[in-house]
Amino acid sequence: MPQTYRLFVLLPSAALAALIIWAVRVGDFGGAGGFLTREPWGIVTLFDLYFGFLISALVIGWTERKLLPSVFWITPLFILGNVWTGLWLLLRGAKLYRALRDAAGNRA
Repeated sequence: MPQTYRLFVLLPSAALAALIIWAVRVGDFGGAGGFLTREPWGIVTLFDLYFGFLISALVIGWTERKLLPSVFWITPLFILGNVWTGLWLLLRGAKLYRALRDAAGNRA
């Protein structure tokens, strides 16, 4: 995976982790959770979020060849979210990048 792609994953992942830490320290999780489960756009946002986690889980499951690494990477995804996806992509992105590049080359 080219270094610039790694930066495009690393910087937003680090920013998201920092935002989560900040929100936990100063925010009202109960109030935010109430909005997300009560209001239509909050419900849409939650559905969108977890649908994205599901898509990430599918990509991880297809990319990891063994059951244990798949379980290791997929299970925390639905709690740790896209910070976890970003970490996976930083560590496994080169493998995915090569596979996609090779697949595209085979079709040409």
